[in-house]
Amino acid sequence: MAHRRIALVTGANRGIGLQVAGDLAQRGLTVILGARDIAKGEQAVQQLAVPAGRVRVCALDVADDGSVRQAAEHILREMGHVDVLINNAGVDYDVDADAIDADLDRVHRDIEVNLFGAWLTTIYMAPLMRRGGRVVNVSSGAGSFAETAGSGATPAYSIGEAALNMLTVKLPVDLRPRGILVNAVCPGWVATDMGGRGGRSVQDGAASVLWAVDLPDDGPSAGFFCDGEPVPW
Repeated sequence: MAHRRIALVTGANRGIGLQVAGDLAQRGLTVILGARDIAKGEQAVQQLAVPAGRVRVCALDVADDGSVRQAAEHILREMGHVDVLINNAGVDYDVDADAIDADLDRVHRDIEVNLFGAWLTTIYMAPLMRRGGRVVNVSSGAGSFAETAGSGATPAYSIGEAALNMLTVKLPVDLRPRGILVNAVCPGWVATDMGGRGGRSVQDGAASVLWAVDLPDDGPSAGFFCDGEPVPW
């Protein structure tokens, strides 16, 4: 297994995460599909046209410290390392809320996944990452100050994604000396369970994410991109 690159994709039993997992597996990587529900993860793998054993399911609830720790221990024991971490898990595009009357309990729950989940997972997986690794935080234009100025909608989601972008700036200070690049990527408005109807295909959204996986060793880090182009903070 040491010769093959290993990728962990969180929240990967559907949508963009599942597409990214399948695309990485087709490229020859061994993919760990992180899912809160093992049964749903196993069902998702059956949808992928990839060689048997190329995608493996791992129980992973990014909002649960014990779950993330156990996943890291499992990966270390079974795989030995991680080369690519895709922090994809996310919840609740709260289009029905406004900043002034937001349910703060809901906001806390959302940010627990959308920000702290990515942070916690990176903390546990970073020691397993080899030189030349890639961390990709799946973010959104909703977290861009420039793009959302003047709108009070999706307060929990937008604030969590803006904070995730700041995390993307902070992490490379520690990881760049190890040759690990960290970037935030907006997949665009994609037709998924969370994104709703309309938008572009999940394949196009996944391609935006994979761009950051494919960066050369001297590529950018601490950036925010969509389809390979910088997104304003």
